[in-house]
Amino acid sequence: MNQTSIDLFSRAIRFDHDGHVAAGERRMSTGDGDWQLATFHVESDADVHADQWEVHPSSDEAVCCLAGALRLYLRAEQPGDDETMVRLTAGTAFVVPRNRWHRIELDEPSDIMSIGLRHGTRQEPVAAR
Repeated sequence: MNQTSIDLFSRAIRFDHDGHVAAGERRMSTGDGDWQLATFHVESDADVHADQWEVHPSSDEAVCCLAGALRLYLRAEQPGDDETMVRLTAGTAFVVPRNRWHRIELDEPSDIMSIGLRHGTRQEPVAAR
């Protein structure tokens, strides 16, 4: 049995289909079907790729604000509609539905945790406003 703690800001935790849980490399797309929990300390919008939309086709994603404050945007589903903004503060979370394009902007430096299946994750630039 491994009795070493896991640094959540440098490693991820994978939850395998067979029930095995282990530390591993943090990846945007794992290439497999395993769940990943990853934690990030972010200082600026560049750290959260605020200029990129992101989508996860394999699962919903839980985005959790552990410390700080941020805005999570959901891209409009219909042309001409507005983005939806969800404000997250320390101790709050939002579940982004599967296949829903989203992005984050910071209100202040934050600690963020995300939980989801990374397989098939895609990003694309936010159109100029």
